[in-house]
Amino acid sequence: MADDMIDDTDRDILNALQGGFPLTERPFADAAQDLGLAEADLIGRIGAMLDGGVASRFGPMFDAERMGGAFCLCAMAVPRERFEAVAGLVDAHPEVAHNYERRHALNMWFVLATGSPERIGAVVADIERETGLAVLAFPKLREFFIGLRIAA
Repeated sequence: MADDMIDDTDRDILNALQGGFPLTERPFADAAQDLGLAEADLIGRIGAMLDGGVASRFGPMFDAERMGGAFCLCAMAVPRERFEAVAGLVDAHPEVAHNYERRHALNMWFVLATGSPERIGAVVADIERETGLAVLAFPKLREFFIGLRIAA
């Protein structure tokens, strides 16, 4: 990211909100106050960073397993000429948390987050049927929490 894409206030917002967001009646107002901003300014700056591609998402991270669901890392070997079309089919599933390309024989990787462990197999089967390609599913065996924060 180029240094001139965001200013110090945007950096403060990104750094502060990675650590949590108030669970209050007026969360944006409370977060803005902590940052020395007006509520509308905070909302506008978050929107501008999303629109400009500085931030890719703004929202909570849910632990699907604690809510009775499941996560699964998946990979596919997608022919280069079909990559965009297959990505569109995969991403159309609401269970796909994120999807990314890698330079490898298994060039498409995505994470499924489902409301029940049984749903993982059903979504994998749907994607295989829709794309005509095999999906390799790598269920989580053990969890490691690293507390990832990216300084802006």
